[in-house]
Amino acid sequence: MKFFRKYHRWFSLAATFFILFFAVSGMVLNHRELLSGMDVSRRFLPPGYRLNNWNLGAVKGSVKAGGDSILVYGNIGVWLTDSTFRSFQDMNAGFPEGTDNRKINTLSWSRVAGLYAGTLFGLYHFHGGSWEKVAIPAAHARVVKVLQLGDSLLVMTRSNLFTARSTPGSSGFHEIPVPKGEDNDGKVGLFKTIWVIHSGEIYGLAGKLIVDSIGIILVVLCITGLTWFLVPYRLKKLKGDLSRAKLKRFNRMSLKWHNVIGSWAILVLLLNTAAGIFLRPPLLIPIAGVRVAKLKYTELDNPNPWFDRFRDLLYDEENKRFMVAAGDGFYYSGDRFGSDLKLFPVQPPVSVMGINVFEKNGPGHYLVGSFSGIFDWEPATGRTIDCITRTEYLDTGQGGPPFGKVTVAGYIRCNDSTRILFDYARGAFSLEGKNPLPPVPQPIVAASPVSLWNTALEIHTGRIFESVLGPFYILIVPLVGLSTLFILISGFFSWWLAGRRKKVVPK
Repeated sequence: MKFFRKYHRWFSLAATFFILFFAVSGMVLNHRELLSGMDVSRRFLPPGYRLNNWNLGAVKGSVKAGGDSILVYGNIGVWLTDSTFRSFQDMNAGFPEGTDNRKINTLSWSRVAGLYAGTLFGLYHFHGGSWEKVAIPAAHARVVKVLQLGDSLLVMTRSNLFTARSTPGSSGFHEIPVPKGEDNDGKVGLFKTIWVIHSGEIYGLAGKLIVDSIGIILVVLCITGLTWFLVPYRLKKLKGDLSRAKLKRFNRMSLKWHNVIGSWAILVLLLNTAAGIFLRPPLLIPIAGVRVAKLKYTELDNPNPWFDRFRDLLYDEENKRFMVAAGDGFYYSGDRFGSDLKLFPVQPPVSVMGINVFEKNGPGHYLVGSFSGIFDWEPATGRTIDCITRTEYLDTGQGGPPFGKVTVAGYIRCNDSTRILFDYARGAFSLEGKNPLPPVPQPIVAASPVSLWNTALEIHTGRIFESVLGPFYILIVPLVGLSTLFILISGFFSWWLAGRRKKVVPK
């Protein structure tokens, strides 16, 4: 018992600051849409969170909108510019307040249907100088792709595909049932399973509220534990028997609730902490490709084979087929989703963080970009060329880090001879060695704070400490997680052994 008490105290003191940060930020992460109107000024964050050279996912892509007009979009919303990229006009009127509400995943424009944008929270149409939300029959309307084909408008969310006539006055959307993939095994990724357990999404809103309560419990345990540690130092300086007696009673009550709450919640605290450790490297790497059976009677036990799997959609006019980028591979349909989708036999590398670039790159070639880099993929031959090093990518079958040397967050083609990549950390650079983009204009900087949700994510993943710890920040989550497991176990046994000792009756 002395061993457990001693190390429970000192490990707790070392980790309390981080545990409080993770608990509070985790509760924020569970309610993105509810808190989407709240932002944090970049000046309150470390220097790495300043917009510089179009970094931090500022630009995901661009769309030509007739003549010399170009629309760039991404985490900054939508801005109108021209081929010189020297002046920018704000095109975000109509989106709700808050950075998260104007993060654009996809943009589509045609002379017939006009301009459509897919955001984290729905589909928008630009009309009369501002954006208007368009209703789509989806429970979770996170739009990942808007595609205009002839007189049809296709809208893909993370789980469903919808279509409508793109002509004015057309009727609403209806769903296109997408058959399962030919490799469908009825399982789900272990990473996804652990993710929804840790966040509570496994049981929807009720599960999130349970995890919120776990966060509150951790905050209470930290505060009561610190109280028990600090009060004796205060007692040494406090004069007056009455004041000392009140403080002692308060301290005993604090310890009582610390033990009661901690002992009753020990199992859920251990489960949630252990799950969180596997959601960040290095423990993420061995589970990234593992698939497990769906947990019955949970959010994962969904009859839709594409539930939360869609990431992008492309129509290949050359081969008359739809190409679907899912969270776990690339598929195609040559009969307009009339039969099971075919899995491409050779897959390009995509980071577990998701695909950010997917477009045609010439006859038979496709450009695939993510935090693993950017590649020219030729499905017919199976060849995949790294666009940065110009070397062929060879899949060794071995798991690797989730990030490559170039973390591709976006891509635009300025003209036929200039292609610009947007590295998440370093910003814009050209594959041809020249960068025609000017510095980020001040109006864009002023209009682009960090959302409260993203700030919480940076804290919860430990990335906010990168400016202090450098690349070693990646160890914060596993180290604090393991420390928290030890703190919980040692605290439980300190309480349990003390209780057993009190029950021992002397001879």
